Amino acid sequence: MHDEARDVIRPVLVVTLLGALLGLSLWVLQPFLPPLLWATMIVVATWRVMLRLQKRLGGRRVPAAVLMALAQLMVFVVPLALAIGALIANADDITNWVVSLRHVELGEPPAWLAGLPLLGERLAEGWRRLAAQGDLGPRLAPYAGKLLGWLTAQVGNLGAAMLHVLLTVIFSALLYLRGERAAALLLRFARRFSPEHGEASVHLAGQAVRGVALGVVVTALVQSVLGGIGLAVSGIPFPGVMTALMFLLAVAQIGAAPVVFCAALWHFSQDAEGWGIALLVWTVIVGGLDNVLRPWLIKKGADLPLLLIFAGVVGGLIAFGLLGLFVGPMVLAVTWKIALEWIRTEEPPAADATTGSAA
Repeated sequence: MHDEARDVIRPVLVVTLLGALLGLSLWVLQPFLPPLLWATMIVVATWRVMLRLQKRLGGRRVPAAVLMALAQLMVFVVPLALAIGALIANADDITNWVVSLRHVELGEPPAWLAGLPLLGERLAEGWRRLAAQGDLGPRLAPYAGKLLGWLTAQVGNLGAAMLHVLLTVIFSALLYLRGERAAALLLRFARRFSPEHGEASVHLAGQAVRGVALGVVVTALVQSVLGGIGLAVSGIPFPGVMTALMFLLAVAQIGAAPVVFCAALWHFSQDAEGWGIALLVWTVIVGGLDNVLRPWLIKKGADLPLLLIFAGVVGGLIAFGLLGLFVGPMVLAVTWKIALEWIRTEEPPAADATTGSAA
C-alpha cells in the first residue's frame, strides 16, 4: 500500500517541479521573449533569401548572416532612429501646435466640402453649427493636454522600441548562423511530443509564417510604395511619413487607400481638382491590389485555405498585437492540420459479433 502511494506521489512531484522550473525560466526570459519570437518569424520568412545570398557568397554563412542583419538594421533601426530624431528636433513646434488647438476658431466651410457627394451638405451644415458656437478652445483644451501627454510618452516608448529592435536583429543574426541546429532541436521536440504529426505540424507552421510574410507584408509593402509614389508626384507634404503610415495600415488589414483618399481630399481643399481626381483613381488602384496580389502570394507561400490565413491574421492582430500577424495563422494552421488528420483517421473495424459470441 505504501509502495503504491509512493508511486503516485513521485510523478506528481516531478511534474510540479518541472512546471515550476518552466514557469521560472519563462519569467526570467520574459524581457527577451518578444524579440526572440520576432527574430524567429523573420528568420523563418527570409531563410530562403539567406540561403541564396550564402550561395552567391561562395557558401560562406557568416558574411550572409551579417548582410541579412545589416539589411534588418537598414529596414527597422534607421527609420526608427530618424523618427526619434525628428520628434526631438521638432518638439517645440509640436508643443506649440498642440497648445494652439486651445484657440481654434472655425470660419465658413470651404466651398469644396459642400460639393462632396452624399455627405457634403451634412458636413458643411455641421461645420456651420460648430462655427456658430464661437471659440472651440474650452472644448479642445482637455484633448490638447491629453495629446501633448501622449506625444511625450511616445518619445520614451520609441527608445524602448529601439532596444527591442536591436535585440531582434541580434537574435536574427544568431539564428541565421545556427538555423539548422535550432530547426533540428525543434523537430526532435515535436517528434517526442507527437511521433505521428509533430514534424508535419512544424513544417506547416513554417509554411504559414512564410505565407503571411509573402501575402500580408509584401502586399503592404507594394501598396505603401505605390501610394507613396502617388503622394510624392502629386506634391503631398511629408510623403515619407505618409508611406510609413500606409504600410502600418496595410499590415493591420485596413489598407493604404484611406491615406491616399485623404490626400485627394486635401488637393480638393487646395482647389487642385485635377490632382484630387487623379488620386481618387489611384486610391481605387492601390486599394484593389489587396484582392489580387495578397491571395496569390499567400497561396504561393503556403498551401492553406485563404480564409484560414485571413482569420489568423486579423484575429492574431487583435489578440496579440503586431506579433499576432504571424502567431495567429501559425496556430490556426497547425490546429487545422491536426483536426483534419483526426477526422480522416479511420476507426478500427468492429469485431464480428458472431465470432465474439462463438469465442
